[in-house]
Amino acid sequence: MEINLFYLAPIGSVIALIFAFLFYKLVMKANEGNSKMIEIASAVRDGAYAYLKQQYKVVGIVFFVLVLLFSLLAVIGIQNRFVPFAFLTGGFFSGLCGFLGMKTATNASSRTAQGASESLNKGLKVAFRSGAVMGLVVVGFGLLDIAIWYFVLNYMYDHNVWNLAKEVFEKYTAAGAVFDPGQLADIIKTEEFRHTKLVEITTTMITFGMGASTQALFARVGGGIYTKAADVGADLVGKVEAGIPEDDPRNPATIADNVGDNVGDVAGMGADLYESYCGSILATAALGAALPLLGEANLNAVMAPMIVAGLGILFSIFGIFLVRTKEDASMKSLLAALNRGVWGSSLLLIVALAVMANFKIISWGVFGATIAGLIAGLVIGKSTEYYTSDDNKPTQGIAEQHVMGPATGILDGISTGMLSAGIPVITIVIGILVAFGVSGGFENISQGLYGISFASVGMLATLGITLATDAYGPIADNAGGNAEMSGLGKEVRTRTDALDMLGNTTAAIGKGFAIGSAALTAMALLSAYIEEIKIWIGKYAMENGGIYKVGPVTFHYNLTEGLKLDQFNVIASKAGIADFVRAYDISIMNPLVLCGLFLGAMMVLVFCAMTIKAVGRAAGAMVEEVRRQFKEKPGILEGKDKPDYARCVAISTKGAQTKMIVPSFMALIVPVAVGLILGVSGLMGLLAGALASGFAIACMLNNAGGAWDNAKKYIEKGHHGGKGSAAHKAGVIGDTVGDPFKDTAGPSLNILLKLMSMVSVVFSGVVVKYSMVIGKLLGFVK
Repeated sequence: MEINLFYLAPIGSVIALIFAFLFYKLVMKANEGNSKMIEIASAVRDGAYAYLKQQYKVVGIVFFVLVLLFSLLAVIGIQNRFVPFAFLTGGFFSGLCGFLGMKTATNASSRTAQGASESLNKGLKVAFRSGAVMGLVVVGFGLLDIAIWYFVLNYMYDHNVWNLAKEVFEKYTAAGAVFDPGQLADIIKTEEFRHTKLVEITTTMITFGMGASTQALFARVGGGIYTKAADVGADLVGKVEAGIPEDDPRNPATIADNVGDNVGDVAGMGADLYESYCGSILATAALGAALPLLGEANLNAVMAPMIVAGLGILFSIFGIFLVRTKEDASMKSLLAALNRGVWGSSLLLIVALAVMANFKIISWGVFGATIAGLIAGLVIGKSTEYYTSDDNKPTQGIAEQHVMGPATGILDGISTGMLSAGIPVITIVIGILVAFGVSGGFENISQGLYGISFASVGMLATLGITLATDAYGPIADNAGGNAEMSGLGKEVRTRTDALDMLGNTTAAIGKGFAIGSAALTAMALLSAYIEEIKIWIGKYAMENGGIYKVGPVTFHYNLTEGLKLDQFNVIASKAGIADFVRAYDISIMNPLVLCGLFLGAMMVLVFCAMTIKAVGRAAGAMVEEVRRQFKEKPGILEGKDKPDYARCVAISTKGAQTKMIVPSFMALIVPVAVGLILGVSGLMGLLAGALASGFAIACMLNNAGGAWDNAKKYIEKGHHGGKGSAAHKAGVIGDTVGDPFKDTAGPSLNILLKLMSMVSVVFSGVVVKYSMVIGKLLGFVK
């Protein structure tokens, strides 16, 4: 049954891409509006394409260098031979998803504005369908890539391509056993071969996540710097100094601001969640392959996350069709319309998981762990909604503090952000404990880690619709900008404002969901890292006369005559997590682990500082340019002269391209450097320290920024003096402080945590081999 059910993965991915195409066609059939709306949408689209073209050039160079490095390492035998290819496919599909999502979003802005001029429901439909394209493209290409890699690798191992079957055979047989190619058909049917093959395939597949992670980090950091440099510059000079409304066509930075919504919040978020989606599935499959199970149970453990992902796609499509609302709907009813789709797809997934547990494709313990992941995602989403929606006290309290000035509003926003981290952290802690416990972790640690990893799959299974609700936000924001610049009536602007405010809340929920899934995915990757170490220790044991000593433990390549196995003498391919913990002394009392923990916490803060500072510098250049245009062309503010939009777009593009390099490379270099100097135990500390501090800080940054944004909009509704009041100017300043919090630093942390884990997995062969040499030179290793 599990073999037949596995086809749900490729079938579900193809169906997702078909529906993405159909939704795209429906969006393109919608009325594009008048000539002015078309002109503005075209300018935003051209700016977005220009930015992506530049970004992909930079990313292309980075990928070229890394592929050369991986190829060289593979040639000298300290890198998996498939990594260069897997790295490229992961990055390519991640970039493709971002491009297709952004193409749809930029085509949808004027159509959403035109739809809103007819009715609120039409505007919602166009924007949400456009967001659905992003959601379905991400899950479609992500799962399709995974399925193709599995089929290709399985074929290569079963047919002994590049002597892969021989390598597997030698890992589980006694020393001196001879591989007979003529017996291949019988060999591949044995339990030992199938189990070892699955471990090799899944640990190979997980490396393709580094390509997705690398592309995602550049997309998130670069896009975040671009969008917030334009946004901050447009708000400070336009709203505060010149006193003109948001998205006013007289503001030279307004086109760049609208471009930024797409490159940061659509392409960036898509790449981020593509990485989480694939990473969670691949890490779970790798942990499932390593479980001490035989036959169908072992295969089920590998296939189950892919089957669940395929089912999640089908349920997401069903949920998308549930999203609709009535005219003149309130904020709560608009949010209820989106929640109906999300909750509907989640309930269907729970039923499907129960059926899988009943047929023993997964255990009831794994079912419970997955439910824990789903509930954790929903709780984090509701918590984020509470702290960022203007219907609730935290955001209203910030607006009230703005009456007394920017400083009190900023202080209240920071404290609200800090408080808001409490519920997500407690939720993740409870989710991890529940997932670990119900899946049998207190009896078998490997089973517990598999359950935690499966919880991340459950949280992301219905990503098709959750990402649709998130990508909807910037599309609605762009529609509001288009309506303002096109001079549409007040009623239309009221409708687009309602859609935009809903978008701010869904974006905040999406960011909470993204960081929650990132935390679970990063923990799953941390566990998978140990499995990757197992592979390399076995390889080095084979090259070193059959043994490889780490600390007090001697790892043997295979069973030899007279060998007595105990806790200090272990077969590498059969070693458990406890064996590696003992070998590398991964404990809180090990100073190398402690040093890694401190470095991990520090790296999170340094990374955030670099991205926020980059926004500040780029925004400063934008402010100077807008001021220059107002000074040299006074007719701009009078509506007589046309601003130079292209110049502002170019400034944001340059600022993003130059400032994203250092923080991105830091994420690639630091884990390898720490691993080589402090060894495997120090690297484990680095990853754990970054995960713990990064999750809490990301929650704080995302929620503080979202609350400041909606506090400003709450004032704009007429509270505390409304637009143009002192409270409103203070609110704009608070919003500009929050912009790099919620759209640059906070979301980029999601990718940092996962990319560091991915880099550790991919370079595990280098770290295992050379950290021993460096450690001996430094006196860390005897």
